This record gives sequence, C-alpha cells and structure tokens, in this order.
Amino acid sequence: MPPRSEEPRRDAKGSRRGPSRADSSADPRPAESGGGISGARAYTPRGRSIGEQRLGEARAGRAEPRRAPQGGRGRSGDPFRPALQVLSGGRAGAARRANPPRRTSVVRTVPRRPPAEEPPPRRRPPRPTSARPKRRRRLRPPRLADSGRRLRLGTALVLTLFTVIGIRLVVLQVVENPDYAGAGIDDRLKVVVLPAPRGSIHDRDGEVLAHSVEARYVFADPTQIADPVATAQALSEPLGIPASKLADRMRKRDGPNGNELQFVYLKRGVDVDLAEQIEDLGLAGIDTRQDERREVPGGDLAANLIGITSQEMVGLEGLEAGYDKVLAGKDGLERYEAGRGVQIPGGFSETTEAKPGSSLCLTLDRDLQYMVQAKLAEAMEAVNGSTATAVVLEVGTSEVLAQASYPTYNVANWGESDPADRDDVATTFVVEPGSVHKAITFGAALQEGVITPDTTLPVPNTIRLGGTPFFDTTKVDGRRMSLAGMMAYSSNVGTIAIADRLGPERLIDYQKRFGLGEPTGVGLLGEASGAVLPADEWSASSHGSVPIGHSVDATAIQMAAAYATIANDGTYVAPRLVKEIVGPRGERTTPEAPTTREVLTPETAAELRTLLEAVTTVDGATGRAAAVPGYRVAGKTGTGTRLVDGQKQPGEVAAFIGMAPAEKPRYVIAVFAHTPNGGGGDIAAPVFADMMRFTLQHYRVPPSQVPPPNFDVFPR
Repeated sequence: MPPRSEEPRRDAKGSRRGPSRADSSADPRPAESGGGISGARAYTPRGRSIGEQRLGEARAGRAEPRRAPQGGRGRSGDPFRPALQVLSGGRAGAARRANPPRRTSVVRTVPRRPPAEEPPPRRRPPRPTSARPKRRRRLRPPRLADSGRRLRLGTALVLTLFTVIGIRLVVLQVVENPDYAGAGIDDRLKVVVLPAPRGSIHDRDGEVLAHSVEARYVFADPTQIADPVATAQALSEPLGIPASKLADRMRKRDGPNGNELQFVYLKRGVDVDLAEQIEDLGLAGIDTRQDERREVPGGDLAANLIGITSQEMVGLEGLEAGYDKVLAGKDGLERYEAGRGVQIPGGFSETTEAKPGSSLCLTLDRDLQYMVQAKLAEAMEAVNGSTATAVVLEVGTSEVLAQASYPTYNVANWGESDPADRDDVATTFVVEPGSVHKAITFGAALQEGVITPDTTLPVPNTIRLGGTPFFDTTKVDGRRMSLAGMMAYSSNVGTIAIADRLGPERLIDYQKRFGLGEPTGVGLLGEASGAVLPADEWSASSHGSVPIGHSVDATAIQMAAAYATIANDGTYVAPRLVKEIVGPRGERTTPEAPTTREVLTPETAAELRTLLEAVTTVDGATGRAAAVPGYRVAGKTGTGTRLVDGQKQPGEVAAFIGMAPAEKPRYVIAVFAHTPNGGGGDIAAPVFADMMRFTLQHYRVPPSQVPPPNFDVFPR
C-alpha cells in the first residue's frame, strides 16, 4: 500500500501543529519496543519548536498525525519525565540543537509504535460544551470613557460644592452673623452702672430739706479677683464691712444673662477721700466710680416726714419711699469690650446716659417746721411724754405747712435709731380722739336741723347707758345749758343728748364725710385709716361713747382735716404734702387735685365756729390756755387714749385742735400728746397757743378787728 498522507494536526484552538516528535522521520534513534528506564532515556522530553515543526513539514510534505497513547495518560502522567529531563535531557537536547539531523526528501513510512511506546498527547482536552473547537476571538481594547462627559460632570460637582459653600457663607455673614458676633461680644463685654442722681426734696420756698452730695461707690469685678478672701480682708476695715460678707459678694457667679458677673457693689456713698485711699491699694478687680450720698441738712428737721434711703439710694421710709419712683430716676449703663479688665481700643463701646430723678417741692415751711418741732419737744420733755405730733394746715388748700413728730432722729445716723422713733406720728398714731370729736357731733346735728345755735338742754351730772356711767367734770346739777356752754365745759352728758336726737346712722355718715375711717392720702406709706364703728355693732354704751370720741379710731391728720373743713366753710379738702414735682430740666408738674366734698353749709360752719370760740373765751372753759392775744381762736380740747393693735395703752392722750382767726380762719393746728396723765387743756392747749402765735406772726396775719361774742352758758 502506498503510504498514507497525513495533514498537519490542529490543536484545540484550531492552530496548525506539526507532527509529534515521536512521528518525525528525522529522529535518528530506532524505536524500541520496551518501556522502562531505557525507553525513557531514549525519549527526549523536549519537543521541537513550532518553527522546526513547520520546517520539517515543509521538507516532508506531510506528517502522520499523532495518536493518543493508550491508557489515557499524557505527558504529565509519566512519573520519570522530570528526572530524566534533568539527568539526560539537557545534554541530549543540547546535542541535537548542535547537530541537527539532516532532512531528506524521501518520504518514508514510519511504522506505528505500539500504544505502549507512544508518547503522551500534547493537545489540550476538548471543551465539553462544544463538539468543534471554536475559533479564538479577537480581543478588542476596552472602550474609553467620554472625556467631555467627565468634564461636564466634574464641573457640575465643583459648581454645586462652591454654591453650597457660598450659601453657607451668606447665612453665616448675613443671617447668623449677629448671633455669633453678639456671643463673642458678650464674652468680652464689661458693664458699669452709671447711677442716676436722685432728686432733691425742697420746702415751699425752695429751701433744701434733703439732697444728694458727691461721693464714690466701690465695686468689684469678680472675674478679675484671684483671691477673694485676701481682697476682702484688705477692704474690710476701710469699708467697715465684715470680711466674710465682702468675700461672698466677690465670689464668682453667673449674671442674669448667663455670663459671669462682672460688677458687684461693695459700698455706696463713700467719702471721696476714703475712695482715693482704696484706689491707692491697687487691688485687682476693685475700683471706684462717682456716686452720691443722701443728706438732710437740718439733721432731724422733718426727718420723720422725709424718711430715709438705703446706700443704694432706694427709698425706705417716709416721702423717700412714697415717691421713690419719682425721685430715683433711671440708672445709665456703660458697656465696652475689655480684655483682662482693660478696655479694648477701637472695640465696641456704648454709653446710656443716666436720667436724673425729679425733685419734690413740698408744702412745708422750713422755718415753721423747725419752730413746731422745737415747741413740741420742749413740752413733751416737760411732762415726760412718750409720743406727740403737731400738724399745721392752711385753710382752703389743706396744704401741710408743718408736720412734727416726737421723738425724732438724726438722718445721718438713722441706723442707730429705734425704728419706732422714725415713725411719722401724725399718720400712724391711732387714738381715741376724745372730746375733740364733739365738733363733728355738733356739726352734724346743726346741719341736720335737730338743734339750732339757740338750743338749750337740761344737763344732769351723770347718765348710765348699758351699765356704763357717763359724767361731766363740771357739775351743773341738771341746769339748762346752752350749746356754747356745753362746748366750753366739754359736757359729755349734753353731747350724748344731742347725738340721741341725731341717731347712729346719721352720725356715722357725718364721721365719714369729715374723713374718718379712711386714709387722707397725704402721700406717706403706711398711713393708718382709723375706723368708724358700724351701727350694727353699737352696744347700749356705744350710744354714749361714740358721740364723745370714744369707740372711734382716728389719726391726728384726719382730725386736723375735719377741723379744716369747719374752717373752710364746710368743704372738706384732703391734706397734701407735695406742692409740685420739678423735672430734671426744670419742668413743673402739679400733682392730682386733692379730694373735696361739701360736708356743711357755710352758714352751719360759721355757727359751729362761733360755738367753738366759747372754748377759749368763756370763764372756766377747758381751752382758755389756747387763747392767742389779739386773735379770735376757735377750737376744742380733748382727752383720749392711745390704741396699739386695738389695745388701749396706759396714760392719756391730750389734744387740742383750733383755728385762727376765728372770724375768717387762715390756719388750723392740731396737737396730740401721749403722756402719763393730763388733759388737753393742760398740756396740748398751751403748746397750740405758742404754735399758732408764731404761725400768725410768721405769715403776718393782722389781728382780729372784732372781739369774740359774749356767750350765755346758762340762759334763763
């Protein structure tokens, strides 16, 4: 048979492959039938290169395809191949490369090797997924991204980022800037109070009764004080304040706004010289500023009326407290940025100027006030009295020209005084007025027509009501007595008889019309209202006690206003102490007009004044000591009791209230004195006379041109 031509074999990927090294006719070594070591040595593991295979194929024309070895074991299945390749393959391969066999064009038929002698196949196992080997695909390079698209995307992201940043910057600089800036300023801000000058208090002629003088205040900045205890010990002696109290004030704490407190008053009203000594100590966090101190030039002059202030210039008592908002003004503030306690140049700085307080122009007359106080104190010291007051009212306006209290005190050392000594007795001294109340009973009866100026009544020495006896000190043994006689001798029995005709309801009504039972509103804090006994609480004895001024609570200022009503032709005008308010720029404001009302007709008031003149003119009358030579005087004595928390106190309250000139009254003076014993005619009447004489002469009131009438006490 002619030899079988063989096509070149293809590998699993479809590439052309030359005949295997075992099939090549160029192999000079004879085939051996045996296996083992000798056969393995004869086998060269290194195959020819693709170039050599193609060269051989070109020369031979074709090659016999390689058959797969039996047993299914390939090249990798020979366990000796790696060892033989190391021992002999290297040299044999080198020899073959050095002396390649010559090729001939003769085509020989190479006998097939037994399956056992065939070398393992070199082809790769076929893929199970395909019966035919697939053509190897051409690998294409990856598709590049669109650079323009990436540029646009990057630009959009950058613009978005800058937009967000820009919006945030606008918010920070425009919207939230005040908050952040304010928070920063608050941390550096230092606040200093600029005290507002307190208004002065003047008398009716502009004389100073109380004013503020230049001083210094000492303050601390707790944030700048490293050792509060040592600083307090250094300041304790010059300031006269315990070191423990000062150290507590200088303790670091948060202020109202949540930041650390940077300003604390240590003491106000310090003398200028003392303030300079404190500055010389050079204490960190301690400084002084301009301040004021309250002074009353007259010492105790009208002290009970004017009142006192604290070191912080806050009104505590008297007019200082009642008109504190008017006098105090409004403090200013100095705010600035500071670093380590020093103002930052060019930093935030703001000053709110203090608004000075307004001044009070009182109705008081300084000279008259001084004289009334002196006369009252002299009389009380003579009788060993405990408490007294005197009030001088101008008829028509009810302006208080003088209002004295006993005891009094020195405002400069008010801290050392007894609080009771600082009371204004005229508005807080509650008493049972006694017989001075009889003018109200007579006035109501005259106004209601139950009596006339010519009425006469039999007056027994004693009557008994509800088991309580009521008697007269002047015994008339039941004789008929005129109204002027009853007034002159202060007849209790006659007054009770007149009140019985009037009745409780009408008497109570006139008590209220005359101003009893309610404060006068004169302008002092703590003014007592007194009390009027309601008709449904009257007992049998009340019908006797109330008309003569017992079971009635009243103050001196209330009773003075009642008599001023009689002097003012029956028109009640509430007393007042403040004439006008003077603003910081000199503007003047008149306070609200006082309460006025008609109580008696002018005719009734004139009749009542005439009856009251009998008290100072009739022989043996209770008020002869109140007469003022050259002037007609109308008034009434009284003896009552003092009430404290509704309880009667030991001793008696002597009283006298009168007016002059009686024909056309200009002034009303009321005197009340609590003494161990003594009636109004003995104690209060002489003091009244001295005060009224000075008042009439002080205001240059001409003497009366018409003498007082003659009174018939026991008409036939």
